Amino acid sequence: MGKKQIEGAKAVQTAIRREIERDEASRYDHRLHALLLVAAGRSGSEVAQWFGEDASTVQRWVRRFRAHGLDGLHDVERPGRPRSLDPSQRRRVEADLRKTPRYFGFTVRAWNGRIFAEHLRRFYGVDLGLRQCQRLLRQMEDRPHRARKVPVSTGS
Repeated sequence: MGKKQIEGAKAVQTAIRREIERDEASRYDHRLHALLLVAAGRSGSEVAQWFGEDASTVQRWVRRFRAHGLDGLHDVERPGRPRSLDPSQRRRVEADLRKTPRYFGFTVRAWNGRIFAEHLRRFYGVDLGLRQCQRLLRQMEDRPHRARKVPVSTGS
């Protein structure tokens, strides 16, 4: 029996990574699984490759675990400005981007930084600059910026 293959493996990997990054609990579980493999004798480099992480990241998780136990695997406070959109809002925005701007009352067919900024202002009360909205769109570029036509099965 040969290796099992997943169709569209890159898209699946992207979707899984998005799910891991979704919230703190998912990231914590991701770190737990990585440490479980290290504890079972796998090298940090090998685990990093499997998990799509840098080897230094896995090494940092191991150091934090050694120093603080399981508590060391939780997210730590990071310096800098807090995110403008919380995880729930971000998921809703991602869903919004799967629709055309016309769905929300705009006159254009495709998302751009200016329309996206206005959308965030109107529907989320978030005021971001044009460049920041363009960056955010680029970060989400593997998500469709235009409405995707989804084939409908007739069940025949």
